[in-house]
Amino acid sequence: MPPSTQSYKPPQYFEAILQLREVTPEIVQFTEKEIIKTKLILAKKVEIESGYDYYLSDHRLTQTLGRKLFLTFGGEFKITSSLWGRKKDKDIYRITVLFRGIPFKKGEMVEYRGDKYEIKSLGKDILLQKAITGEKMHLKYSEQRNLRKV
Repeated sequence: MPPSTQSYKPPQYFEAILQLREVTPEIVQFTEKEIIKTKLILAKKVEIESGYDYYLSDHRLTQTLGRKLFLTFGGEFKITSSLWGRKKDKDIYRITVLFRGIPFKKGEMVEYRGDKYEIKSLGKDILLQKAITGEKMHLKYSEQRNLRKV
């Protein structure tokens, strides 16, 4: 007897795309373990020049996975949605979760605009503390290109 039409999802069905960009092998391995652990169905995985796209079966679990990556590794995290279609007078959306890694870790020393800083935290932004004075500053992830490892 075939499964009920409400719970059955074809193998190529997906509700969300998890985009990993500029990530380390450690982050890819973490992501794939979490996909298995949460029993997300992977419709397909596409490798591109700057990372990977995972086509996943559940948009809520995909959002949770994106947040978990962000809280664990720091980086850029964005969720976007687009109207995919309608079913029984209800709009159906597909979401895209972007996680962009950064090449720095908490505790590392970096140079920013000629001064040396220690990375104190990677959360909503990058918290830096000046090595000499102890002065703290918040830096947006979009400005990470101006940081250099010391």
